Amino acid sequence: MGTLYLVRHGQASFGADDYDQLSDLGVRQSVQLGRYWAARGLVFDTVITGALRRHTQTWAGIAEGAGLSHEPLVLPGLNEYDSHAVIRAIHPHPLATPRSAAEAPELYRQHFRLLRDGLTQWMAGTLTPQGMTSYDEFARGVTDALAHVRASHHGQNVLLVSSGGPISIAIGHVLGLSPEATIELNLRIRNSAVTEFQFNPKRHTLLTYNTLPHLDGAEFKDWTTYA
Repeated sequence: MGTLYLVRHGQASFGADDYDQLSDLGVRQSVQLGRYWAARGLVFDTVITGALRRHTQTWAGIAEGAGLSHEPLVLPGLNEYDSHAVIRAIHPHPLATPRSAAEAPELYRQHFRLLRDGLTQWMAGTLTPQGMTSYDEFARGVTDALAHVRASHHGQNVLLVSSGGPISIAIGHVLGLSPEATIELNLRIRNSAVTEFQFNPKRHTLLTYNTLPHLDGAEFKDWTTYA
């Protein structure tokens, strides 16, 4: 059996003009994950990432922390969906920006309520956000990556760095979950969290979901983030 380690990117720049950029904390989360694995002697045979900047920056942090030098296989099919396009498809007017810290939590909740609604319609095939493929085509990029791992890396340790959407789709595919359950998994995956699959040439099996073993210490109590 091989083991596939699926890692969501570190904290990105939610609310900024360019979300696709790790925050300082996101970099530290990634480096700490690499240090954690290095301390336990975990060795990867191959590394796969999406093509987004936050994916490559997360891998760079892991590599720094673990002292790794792999050249990753970059698969654009592991890129995240465009959450702004999903929300615009059902709410064409710009979302309000918080005028004070007190307003921020409610606006944050509104963002994710709209995102959940838009994702539900996209996955059902009743909505195609501008500039995005159909959900079936998007999911195919994820399942193709899983097929590649089964076919090419039997018995190996494989690291895959991506985003919450593709990782939740991978879990939903393996477990045969409904679209609604897959969305709930998506919205709960934490930054730099690790999900593990065991695999053989025929199938993947879920081993762990959304774990943060590298942040299990009092010094990391403020390092858990979701965006």
